[in-house]
Amino acid sequence: MNETSATISPLAERLVAGDKRALARAITLIESDDPAGWDLVREIFPRTGKARITGFTGPPGVGKSTLIGALTAELRKLDREIAVLSIDPSSPFTQGALLGDRIRLTEHFLDSGVFIRSMASRGALGGLSEAALQAALVMDASGKDDVLIETVGVGQGEIDIVDHADTIVLALMPGSGDSIQALKAGVMEIPDIIVINKADHPMTDTMVREVRGALSLAQTPDDWRVPILRTEAARGEGIAELAVKVAEHREFIEAEGTLAERRARNLRSEVLGIATARLRRRLEAAIKDDPGVAGLLDRVVSRELDPASAAAELLEGEIDD
Repeated sequence: MNETSATISPLAERLVAGDKRALARAITLIESDDPAGWDLVREIFPRTGKARITGFTGPPGVGKSTLIGALTAELRKLDREIAVLSIDPSSPFTQGALLGDRIRLTEHFLDSGVFIRSMASRGALGGLSEAALQAALVMDASGKDDVLIETVGVGQGEIDIVDHADTIVLALMPGSGDSIQALKAGVMEIPDIIVINKADHPMTDTMVREVRGALSLAQTPDDWRVPILRTEAARGEGIAELAVKVAEHREFIEAEGTLAERRARNLRSEVLGIATARLRRRLEAAIKDDPGVAGLLDRVVSRELDPASAAAELLEGEIDD
């Protein structure tokens, strides 16, 4: 047993007791793909499922980080313990990320009741990497009342968050072409709450009408009526109402029995997502420097074989070892 593995049980105890340093250490282990991190998740998983998980999505520049910062301040007035997980876009080449969302949450750094962590998306389509999903679990196990997850604004891939949160908040901004595109991309089928941020814009009323029209066409799985809120997150306006709606939605899905259904669906999706990512890594490792695979790909490049047929051959093991 290595030194890291030997510290797992004490680390888990400190984590469950609410130790912020233990939480930070746990996420670092997970993010670095240390086996000790996965052992830790396995140990604390039975203690998860208590936190209220709220996902925030929307186009870049709409003010999601500012919105989360303002909501965090509002929830702290209610003496709720908060964890914020901000997912930043990472380079597909270096996997590096700016992690700039922390800059907008600096006012909470010294608050012992708030834990903030930025993570790179690592190329995950919807902005949620395998490590990020596990990080949310340890935040839950650490006793946080609310876990607020901010996804990368990456277009239709934003719908990935629907499989990992209890309540989905879609943030839009008036006068933005990206926001209008979001209305057309099927994203309107996923939110439980819609926030029109920077609502002092002269196009706000027009956007509210457009959103309401788009909602009338979207199919909703339950009787929850999606509220459209106007906020000025930078000034704290409309944030109290947002906090109320997040609480009301949680109460609604608990009363309707759909919270358990959502979480069952989310956990199934997470299992399949992690399995898919690991199978891809295993496949890439197995075929690396394989001359048979190189020849197969050369046939695709020369147009002798189509990609789907090449993939079928690869999966069926028709390439010589």
